[in-house]
Amino acid sequence: MNPLAILGLAHPIVQAPMAGVSTPQMAAAVSNAGALGSIAVGAVDAPAGRSMIDAVRMQTDRPFNVNLFVHAPARARPDLERRWISTLAPLFAEHGAQPPPTLREIYRSFAENEAMLDMLVDTRPAVVSFHFGLPDRRKIDLLKSAGCLLLASVTNLDEALAAEAAGIDAVVAQGFEAGGHRGMFDPDGPDDSLGAVALTRLLIERSGLPVIAAGGIMDGRGVQAAIDLGAVAAQLGTAFIACPESSADAAYRAALFSPAAAHTVMTRVVSGRPARCLANRFTAWGRQSDRQPPDYPIAYDAGKALNQAAKTAGEGGYGAQWAGQGAPLARALPAADLVALLVAEMRQARGDG
Repeated sequence: MNPLAILGLAHPIVQAPMAGVSTPQMAAAVSNAGALGSIAVGAVDAPAGRSMIDAVRMQTDRPFNVNLFVHAPARARPDLERRWISTLAPLFAEHGAQPPPTLREIYRSFAENEAMLDMLVDTRPAVVSFHFGLPDRRKIDLLKSAGCLLLASVTNLDEALAAEAAGIDAVVAQGFEAGGHRGMFDPDGPDDSLGAVALTRLLIERSGLPVIAAGGIMDGRGVQAAIDLGAVAAQLGTAFIACPESSADAAYRAALFSPAAAHTVMTRVVSGRPARCLANRFTAWGRQSDRQPPDYPIAYDAGKALNQAAKTAGEGGYGAQWAGQGAPLARALPAADLVALLVAEMRQARGDG
């Protein structure tokens, strides 16, 4: 059974809710084009999340996805955080700035955010998705009672089976190729680094849930390949970075169309969790550093401060420039035009003309 069918989507395409890229304007444009648009509210509070949902609804009456982070709440470890600040201090000094004296948990996990739950139950978005883990059964039951279709990102079979047992409606099979944060429930546990093809087939055969394939998919042929594997849809994130509706800054867009696109790396230095990023000055520094960053998102407080200091000095190579391994295939098109092109490429791949 395909739970996305109840949404009435014209096309089996999901725009990934990449924080720092997705916007209400993009989500509305994608949904209006017949696919599933998405916004990321995991890094904002409940009032800001409500404003984002309202902004999408002002531009479309079609279904869209609201994404949340369900990570284990960060542990404050002052000694580790002081060491991390000291480690980063020379990078701040290169740009004429001082690091922050202390670090903070810059946003809360949905696992402990009752205000966000109340807002979602009140606003009733058609789709709610989870990254980094699963909320407790009470939250899941309340969201389902509000009529929300629930998705969860997973990186292996055990996570998918946990999602099935929790009452999730479909899983996003996040291949190792995917840009942005790895959705691993335990970021310190072993990562089998399964690619999108292997993971998608494994979950289709063994998880008992419908599967949305994700990771490295950039064009309609890739979407159709995912459907041919048995996925109910394909999720694309990096493909939408260059859209004018994206919130990616100029440095991010320039890097996407530079040689760095061919050299994405998995790094913890930006935020404290493994994430795939365009190769830049921060990731290069991270490869040389053997220091352990603080917990996510405490480490992200330092990463964001460093990026701002560097940008102020005219250096754009310290940003969270998330991108998957398909980045060299990026195209700069309005979101609706990109969806139309993806659909045309799917038809061509099927031989439909």
